[in-house]
Amino acid sequence: MIKKSIQLGIMPPSPCSYLPDEVESVAIVLDPEVHSKEAYQSLLESGFRRSGNNIYRPQCVKCKACQSLRIPVNNFIPSTSQKRQINQLKRLRVDFKASLDKNWFALYERYIEARHRSGSMYPADRNDFLSFIGSEWMHTEFMHVYQDETLIAVAVTDISSEGYSALYSFFEPHHKWSLGSICVLAQLQHARDKGIPWLYLGFQIDGCEAMNYKSKYKPNQRFIAGQWV
Repeated sequence: MIKKSIQLGIMPPSPCSYLPDEVESVAIVLDPEVHSKEAYQSLLESGFRRSGNNIYRPQCVKCKACQSLRIPVNNFIPSTSQKRQINQLKRLRVDFKASLDKNWFALYERYIEARHRSGSMYPADRNDFLSFIGSEWMHTEFMHVYQDETLIAVAVTDISSEGYSALYSFFEPHHKWSLGSICVLAQLQHARDKGIPWLYLGFQIDGCEAMNYKSKYKPNQRFIAGQWV
C-alpha cells in the first residue's frame, strides 16, 4: 500500500464502457516519481491499474462497481472445470518472452474481430495495442501459449517481486478449449513456480458479463473502501 499522498488528475465524466446506465470518472496518477516498477507494486496494492505509461483507477461519484481483484497464488483452489483446464494446459507449451512473436498480430486481429466488434479496440490496430501494453518503466513479459507449434494465446503480464498483473490476453476465438481461463491458470502456475505471492486480475465488475469472470478463481480478495477483503 502507498505510504504517502500522491497527486491525482480526475478525468471529466463520460459514459461508462461497461455499465450502460452509469457515468465513469477516472483518476490518473500525475507524480512522475511513482512511475516506476517498484512504486507500481505499491499502487497495485492500492487498487490502481496500468494502461500504457498511465496509472489509474476508477473515481466514480456514485458507482463503486469496479473492484480490483487479486488471487493469493499459494492458496488457489481450482474448481472442477479449472482442474480439467489444468490438465489441458499440460498438453500445451507456455513460454514467457521479453517481446511478442512476429505473428502475434494475426492472432490478435482474429480475436478482436470475433469477440470485440462492438468495443473500443475494434478494428484491431497494431500501434494502438502496442501503446496500450507498452511502458517505459514497467517490466512486462509476454506469455505465449502454443499447441504443437502453433501460437494460440498470448497473455501480457506485468512482473514485480510481489505480484504479477494480468494486463491483457488474446487467443484463438473459436478454439474448443477455454483459452482465457487457461491463460490465467498458466499465469498462476508460473507465479507459484517463481515464488510470487499475488496475481492481480484487474477490475471485477459483477454487473458486466465481460468483466465478471475473475471472481471464479478462488479464494480471491477485492479492494473495497481502501482495503483488501
